[in-house]
Amino acid sequence: MGVKNDGKKPDNEPFGNWKGLLYYAVLMLIITMLLNGLLFPAMRQRVIETGYNDFLSMIEAGKVRQVQRDQDQILFLAEDAAGNRQVYRTGNWEDPELTERLYSAGVTFGKVIPQKESAIMAFFTNWILPIGVMLLLGNLLSRTLMKRMGGNAMTFGKSNAKIYAENETGKTFADVAGQEEAKEALVEIVDFLHDPNKYADIGASLPKGALLVGPPGTGKTLLARAVAGEAHVPFFSISGSEFVEMFVGMGAAKVRDLFKQATEKAPCIVFIDEIDTIGKKRDSGGISGNDEREQTLNQLLTEMDGFDGKKGVVILAATNRPESLDQALLRPGRFDRRIPVELPDLKGREAILKVHARNVRMDDTVDFNAVARATSGASGAELANIINEGALRAVRMGRRVVCQEDLEESVETIIAGYQRKGAAVSEKEKRIVAYHETGHALVAACQSNSAPVHKITIIPRTSGALGYTMQVEEGERFLMSREEALNKIATLTGGRAAEEFMFHSVTTGASNDIEQATKLARAMVTRYGMSDQFGMVALETVTNQYLGQDTSLACSPETAKAIDDEVIRIVKEQHEKAIGILKENAAKLNELSAYLLEKETITGDEFMEILRR
Repeated sequence: MGVKNDGKKPDNEPFGNWKGLLYYAVLMLIITMLLNGLLFPAMRQRVIETGYNDFLSMIEAGKVRQVQRDQDQILFLAEDAAGNRQVYRTGNWEDPELTERLYSAGVTFGKVIPQKESAIMAFFTNWILPIGVMLLLGNLLSRTLMKRMGGNAMTFGKSNAKIYAENETGKTFADVAGQEEAKEALVEIVDFLHDPNKYADIGASLPKGALLVGPPGTGKTLLARAVAGEAHVPFFSISGSEFVEMFVGMGAAKVRDLFKQATEKAPCIVFIDEIDTIGKKRDSGGISGNDEREQTLNQLLTEMDGFDGKKGVVILAATNRPESLDQALLRPGRFDRRIPVELPDLKGREAILKVHARNVRMDDTVDFNAVARATSGASGAELANIINEGALRAVRMGRRVVCQEDLEESVETIIAGYQRKGAAVSEKEKRIVAYHETGHALVAACQSNSAPVHKITIIPRTSGALGYTMQVEEGERFLMSREEALNKIATLTGGRAAEEFMFHSVTTGASNDIEQATKLARAMVTRYGMSDQFGMVALETVTNQYLGQDTSLACSPETAKAIDDEVIRIVKEQHEKAIGILKENAAKLNELSAYLLEKETITGDEFMEILRR
């Protein structure tokens, strides 16, 4: 993937340099000396010196098994008191009756112990062979560890950043769509890397760091790679989690090594993805000061202070949790610039769809604007997935080009999942679902300031929905008035209202509608200042802007109870309003529901045609 290689063996190979080989050789030599000195002598066969009288006594007792004449001495194999066989050495062979005694006792004559091996063979078997075997085992174990640890074994202090040489990122600003403001903020960095002397002449220095913040999938990493591609400089890419190690101090060592490499390759760009992994706010407690993550953060702060910005080393970082970052990391002189990378607007979504469709065979009649309007709030990654899903569907349907129908179906697949055409839904439940979805659409159509109905379907989806009503705004909306918010709540309660009105009972099908209506009503009271009772008072704060938008109340328990009462009142009023609309249009409700039950899926145009006649 474009990893730069200077022709040298990588440092993360344990035997790729002489230092690693020397380290293992010394270690194996020490282990071999210990084994030779402590274990092997105990395993060798020992020779016990004994007297001639004891030798004769052992013959008479029948303990001698075998004898050997060794020049002027006698070596014999006999059993000791415990019954273990041992090799003994005794006096000379001068006794004339010795041979007869040995024959009488049934002792055999032959070689008792092996001949002494040569000095060269002894050195090889006792030293060279054990060291070689241990080196081989160490090599195999190290390679196994590297595979399991992603190549990090024995390289704890080395930075494992991916290094892309010039033009190897493969991305430029032409590949980034829907983020024009972010690109403009980064153009100055590219210009500095192209011509740093222009800035040095006036005494200006480049911002040391730029922080890209935004929701997941908006293209923060893509922007960083595009900057490197435009500037034609080396690009270091590493994730914040790769600094976190099992051993304390190794993360800080990786930071030092990363900045050392970056300084050698200057001008260059260093990109740290998900920097919140190591850049979280430090605790005030004293016992956490030796934490590995804090040591890594402290080293990062030190390195950013230490290098010269005029050399052309630019630090780019990305996060979707900027509120969790340490303030020391965000001060001027470190990450000087904060560049928002937000969800694209209508024009941006259309541009992103066209970028991802460049390498896909598209029908000439495809309307990207219609797809962009139907995907409000989608990120760049989700839009890319929609194009890909459309291409996959075209292949499944046996077409060689992607048409509008494929893209519309892929939008619905992303929103609600795949169709469950084989789902066994009874006629009674299908009728309930038809009235439920028609109730949503009818309440929406009978209110002003409400998004037009685009599609109604009662085909079950893999997400668990038995049907849904899709509304698509004509243009991009950035604000919502109080009347529009109330109308939306009424539309959400329209499905349950239709069930109550027609069947005089309720089902579990409105669970998601209830959740959305309650959430919107609570936001009106606590965050938007749209309640007459509380007015312009912030009673709730958003704690996570880009990940789920978690909220927390900032009020007393008494006020929290009053908030609950106000939310209940708003939802009830809009529910009653929805029931009133359906009662006034009961005939259309029955006609539309019957048509939907027959067709299973109807378009917004078909719906409005029936409603108007």
